[in-house]
Amino acid sequence: MITIRPAAEADHTPIIAIVAPVLAAGETYAIDTNLDEAAVVAYWFMPAHEVFVAELDNEIVGTYYLQHNQRGGGAHVANCGYMTAPNARGKGIAKAMCLHSLERARERGFRAIQFNHVVSTNTGAVALWQKLGFRIVGTLPKAFKHPVHGYVDSYVMFQSLVD
Repeated sequence: MITIRPAAEADHTPIIAIVAPVLAAGETYAIDTNLDEAAVVAYWFMPAHEVFVAELDNEIVGTYYLQHNQRGGGAHVANCGYMTAPNARGKGIAKAMCLHSLERARERGFRAIQFNHVVSTNTGAVALWQKLGFRIVGTLPKAFKHPVHGYVDSYVMFQSLVD
């Protein structure tokens, strides 16, 4: 059974083990690929991020953050980032984290969630987000420089949390 809980400082090591390789690969996040451990922690645990971990059999197998997408007049829209450990892919971890984030965003009073930069080559994530109710509301042509595929499109994906 997958459990999701707020991350604690004691979780930094397993979170770094998940996040650092994904950022270093440079295939899905628009962030520098050469971050050291301190910079990875500073990014994932920045003050604006509410961070969670997903556990399976008492092992941390995923993590996500929830934050305001913008400030001021855009502060009612949330933004999230999700990562799953390679050995846990295909076990419903990302789905569980996304569903948890939808509920947590509602609890915090957000009216929508927007993903600003979903890389088009990340087809598994795109398909999952669509299955969970997100729509592609914009395409950013060649906005992401993928280390293998070169310049590829990114999507802006959106889901309203209110009727």
